[in-house]
Amino acid sequence: MADRTLRGTRLGALSMESDENVVPSERQITTYICPKGHRFDLPFSVEADIPSTWECRCGDDARLLDGPDPELKASKPARTHWDMLLERRSIPELEELLEERLTLLRASRGERPEARSA
Repeated sequence: MADRTLRGTRLGALSMESDENVVPSERQITTYICPKGHRFDLPFSVEADIPSTWECRCGDDARLLDGPDPELKASKPARTHWDMLLERRSIPELEELLEERLTLLRASRGERPEARSA
């Protein structure tokens, strides 16, 4: 087992690569402003597509200074339980089911159908 261990290096702590002959890509500084007035700068590569919005530290979406307006995505309204129910049943069917369930409930309580108040 001792022959399988690596000795003399700290794997993960040090990189075996050097910074010699490495040319970093050109950068451009972009400025974003959020609705609360926070202003911050971010470096991007010259070749990168710059996003028109970026999340601010406060959680709001900051817009690119002097940038294009962000594209608004069309969103569908949320479907409620009632909407999904109406896709499967019509109102007369629902009224009939309600009456059946009420009849069963009243029968389980021992109520007579004629004793019901309208």
